[in-house]
Amino acid sequence: MKQSKRLKIYIHIPFCVRKCSYCDFLSMSVDEEIQRDYVRALVREIELSREKMEDYLIDTVFIGGGTPSILQESLIKEILSALMANSKVSDDAEITIECNPGTVTEEKLQLYKKLGINRVSIGLQSANDKELEEIGRIHNYAQFLESYHVARKCGFDNINIDLMSALPGQSEKSYQETLKKIIELNPEHISAYSLIVEEGTEMYRRVESAEAKGKTILPKEEEERKMYYLTRELLAKAGYERYEISNYAKRGYECKHNIGYWKRKDYLGFGIGAASLYQEERYNNVRDIRVYMDKLLKADIPNRNLGNNEYAVRLNQNIIKSIEENQQKLSVEEQIEEFMFLGLRMMEGVSVKGFEETFGKKYEEVYGKVSDKLMVQGLLEQSGDNVRLTEWGIDVSNYVMAEFMF
Repeated sequence: MKQSKRLKIYIHIPFCVRKCSYCDFLSMSVDEEIQRDYVRALVREIELSREKMEDYLIDTVFIGGGTPSILQESLIKEILSALMANSKVSDDAEITIECNPGTVTEEKLQLYKKLGINRVSIGLQSANDKELEEIGRIHNYAQFLESYHVARKCGFDNINIDLMSALPGQSEKSYQETLKKIIELNPEHISAYSLIVEEGTEMYRRVESAEAKGKTILPKEEEERKMYYLTRELLAKAGYERYEISNYAKRGYECKHNIGYWKRKDYLGFGIGAASLYQEERYNNVRDIRVYMDKLLKADIPNRNLGNNEYAVRLNQNIIKSIEENQQKLSVEEQIEEFMFLGLRMMEGVSVKGFEETFGKKYEEVYGKVSDKLMVQGLLEQSGDNVRLTEWGIDVSNYVMAEFMF
C-alpha cells in the first residue's frame, strides 16, 4: 500500500523525580513498579491503535513528559519497538526524546542512539544555580553541562536546549549570562519561553503569598520585556533563525514535530492526557493513570490468531475508545480558525494560497476585513503569498489571534 499520508506521534511519559514549582503539566513521582506497569499499558495502547496508523507513514516521534529519561533504558526500547512493529516509521523520521540533567547517563544516550532516536531536548531553563533552585529543578548547571557533552560524545548532532525567562530572582543581566553560555555551546535549537505562573502550582501559591504581603518575587513587566528582546537580539546575532514565536534554530534544524502541530498535521498521542488530532477530530486520553492502566491491562484483548476480522477490530476500537475523552469533530469554521491562530505562530505566517486550497474559500472573503484592520494597526503584514505577524503583532499575539475567531 502506498503510504502518502503522514502522521506524527507523541508519547507521554508522566514521571519526574520531583515536580518543579512552576509545572502544571501532567506529571508525577512514582516507583519503578508503576513505571513498568504504565509502559505495559502504553505498549498495549500502541498495539491496539495499529489500524489507525496503517495507512500512514510516521515522519516524527516525540517522547515527552514529565521526564522520559527517568525510565530504564529497556522501557524506552519496549515503547519504540512496539511502535516500529505496529506502524511504518519513515527511515528519516525525526525522533526526539526529552531529557533532564540528573536523569540521563552515557549508557542511556548510547541506547537511545541505537534505537533510532536522533534528536535530544534537554531541559536546562537557566544557567544560574540559584535560579534553578528557585523553580525547584533537581539539577545544577554543571550537571547540565555534563549531560550536554555526553550527548555530543554519543553522536547526537541535533540538540535542543529549553530556557526560561522572567524567573524569580532573575535579572536582565543574569538572563543575558545564561543566553551567552548557551550560545557558546552552539546547540542546533533553542526553545525560549517566558515563565507563566499557572493557577494550582506551587509557584502560584508563592506569588500570591508574596503579593499578600505587598512584595513581588518575579521580575517587573518592563524587565521581562527586556529579556524577551534580548533573546531575539542575541540569538539572531549568533545565527539562530526565529521560526516560531518561542523557538530558534540553526537553518535546517527546526523541530519538524512541533511544526506539524502549528500546521495542523494529523498526530496521535499515546499515554495519559495525550492529545490527538486525527482526521479532523480532536480528543485526549484520560488523565487518571489508574483508570488508563486498568482499561488497557484488564481489557479482554482478542487472540492475535484472529487477525483483523471484524470482531477483533471492533473490540480493539472499543478498548481504545474507553480511554479517550473530550472528542470534538471539528467543523469547517473551527478548522479555519485553527489554521489561522496556529499558523500565525510561525514567523513565515500562513499561506493565502494554502488557505484557499485547503478550504475552497477565498481568503479575502473570509478574513479580508480582519486582515485590513490589523494591517492598518501595524500588527499584521503580507509578504508575497504569506500573511504574518509583525514584531509588534508578536508582542500582542493573543489579541491578534483572537481577531480570527468567528
